[in-house]
Parts: sequence; structure tokens; C-alpha cells
Amino acid sequence: MRSSRLLSILLRLQAQGRVSAAALAEALEVSVRTIYRDIDALSAAGVPVYAEHGRSGGFVLREGYRTALTGLDRPEAESLFLAGVPFAAAQLGMGASLETTRLKLMAALPEALRQDALRVAARFHLDPVAWFQGPEAQQLLPALAEAVWSGRLLSLDYQSWQGRVARQVAPLGLVLKGGLWYLVAAVGPQVRTYRVSAIRSLQIEQQRAEPPADFDLGRYWEAFARDYEARMQAGRARVRARPQALRRLAEASHAMAQAVAAAGPCDADGWHHLEIPIESIEAAVGELLRLGPDVEALAPAELRAALREAAAALHRVYREAPEKS
Repeated sequence: MRSSRLLSILLRLQAQGRVSAAALAEALEVSVRTIYRDIDALSAAGVPVYAEHGRSGGFVLREGYRTALTGLDRPEAESLFLAGVPFAAAQLGMGASLETTRLKLMAALPEALRQDALRVAARFHLDPVAWFQGPEAQQLLPALAEAVWSGRLLSLDYQSWQGRVARQVAPLGLVLKGGLWYLVAAVGPQVRTYRVSAIRSLQIEQQRAEPPADFDLGRYWEAFARDYEARMQAGRARVRARPQALRRLAEASHAMAQAVAAAGPCDADGWHHLEIPIESIEAAVGELLRLGPDVEALAPAELRAALREAAAALHRVYREAPEKS
């Protein structure tokens, strides 16, 4: 366990340059005191690692030092092709580079490990696009990625739900979520999220845009996604459902599955009573109509009324034979 952690520290210092004890402790999920003990162990083993003090200090390897630890064990070789995301690389315009990297890594592996890696690669395929959907057109994504990598300001023509807007933003990162790409960018002191497919045009400016020193893309996206889902399901509705409808309700979302799990037993008439999250009255009407008579909305009154109107409209459409054309 410790030897693996020491190797991880060494490789992080080699790859990232100066790294603080706090950052190493957070990444390796240990205490700062443990990191100091590990640094002492590396130094005692002959690794030229030094501490630089001050506000931007941290641990750093002697300039020019490179570790000779380049071998892969069997699990590492087998996981090699699970790390790449060809779908994302292709949309970013990096598909050819990824394939070249894969071939170089394959050539560097011993024959036995090469066969293990090929076996895993042949039995794993990642398809990040949801069912019944195609990947969004992403013609601007390679240019957008170039701006993100180079850290330059972007001028965007963006189609928001409120209308078309012009924005100058400082790009902070790209996120692939369920087959959809999002740009995370700063507008002044605020960090915002833009759906890439809604960007109509962009221009990369010459001015550089340095990200905030304490910004972490992973942490931001985790908080943003949690807040977005909460906002999209902030409403509540009381319903009763037949047992056969519970599974279909649970498939709608994680929050809905939690509501189904909290449902009580059937009443004397064979109904489960539960409170479910809804985005809006309009969205809930569409979701509940799919389940037909196996789910009945009890409250709020606005939802019952909207469902009644939708059912009446359907009845008016289908009560007579279609007109002959």
C-alpha cells in the first residue's frame, strides 16, 4: 500500500512539477503528516525531492530528474484501453492522435501483456449516447477545445432558452455528460455552463484568460450537476400507483427511484401512495400520461386539472373515426 503511494507521489511530482503537501494529501486520501513521512522516505531512498517554501511552495524534483519506473504490471496493462475514450477524442479532433498513442503503447508492451491488453480491448466498448438519440453535431468542438487548451478568451454567439446572446468568456474546461458536451467558462467572477451544441459561432481572441487558482473542474461539475438536478425536480406531487407501475416510475430518474423505494405498502384497494419529484406541471403531465390508468395524481390540484384537460383533448381526437383524405 505504501509503496504504491510512494510511486504515485513520485509520478505526480514528475508529471506536474511543484505540488503542495495539501494537494498530494487530498489526491491520495491521506493526511498531510503522512505525506511528509512519505517524502522523507523517498529522500532516504535517493530520490532528489526538495521542499520549496512560501505561498506557492511545495515539493519538487531536482531539475532533469526522471524516474526509470516505466514498466506495467498485468492489471495496469489490461486497464490500458479502458482509460481512453475514442468517442470523445474523435469529436475533439484528436482521434488520430489517440490511435497513434495506442499503437505506441502496444509496441512498448511485452508480448504476454500485449495479448492481455488486446483481449480486454476486444471485450469492452463504450457508447456514451443515450438510447434513441444520436450524437449531437459538434462542428465547433475542435476549435473550442483549442481555445480551452490554449487558455484564450472566447467570443460566443449562444442560443440560450431566453434567446440569442453574445458573450465573451474565459474557458475553464469541457465536460462530456451522457453524450452531450458542455463548456464551463467564467464570465467576470461568475462560472457558467454552456451546452456546446447551442453555440452558433465562436471566435478565439488573442488575449489570454488565466483560470482562477483555486478552480477545480471536477469539483465544480459535481456541485453543478447536483444543483441542476435539484432545481429540475424541485416540485412535488402526491400520486397513487398500481404495483405494475412502480418499476416504470423508478426508471424515470434517480430521484424518482428514491421516491418509489420510500413508498408504503399497498392499501386495501391495491394502490401504493407516494410523493414524487416533478420539474413542472407540464413535464409531469407528459410523464404520468405515459403510465395510463396505473397512476393517479392526487395533488396538487393544478396537476389533476392539467391531466384531466389532456385526457379530454385526447378523447376529442380519438372519439370519432379519422376523416378520409
